[in-house]
Amino acid sequence: MQQILASCRGLPERHFEPGEVLLAEGQRTGNLYILVDGAVEVLKDGFLVYVVDEPGAMFGEISALLGIPHTATVKVLTPCRACVVSDAATFLKSRPDLAHAISRLLAQRLHAVTSYLSNIKTQFQEQQGHLSMVDEVLETLLHQQAEDFSPGSDRCPEPPPVAPPKA
Repeated sequence: MQQILASCRGLPERHFEPGEVLLAEGQRTGNLYILVDGAVEVLKDGFLVYVVDEPGAMFGEISALLGIPHTATVKVLTPCRACVVSDAATFLKSRPDLAHAISRLLAQRLHAVTSYLSNIKTQFQEQQGHLSMVDEVLETLLHQQAEDFSPGSDRCPEPPPVAPPKA
């Protein structure tokens, strides 16, 4: 995270107050935020996913890289400062050092989630009844490679398609 913060020196910074929404789930802003100080909460479908207070943390990178609406809401908890990039996709293309740091961060996240899913898969592979379905779902998720992959559920069977990034 420190490498990301260092790569952002000189970018415009803004101050935000508690309650302000940086990103709203489902909206498209094209913005990328890099936390300098303070704390924000990340909400998915209205549920708290985690609180972030680490300088260098980014928000909006998934939306910028995949060309999709924001996947979560980011709301300010304490007074904070963040670097703000208004055209994140273009900015990332022009900054290979930052794009590489983001790629490493996303790869670390993917590795952690894949390891976790694999562990859960192992725990439920011999289960009978409705728990046996966990094994099948995780098998599909672990091996999904298609660019047009769009995770659905009974609640939302057809979420918006993920558009491949523009070259």
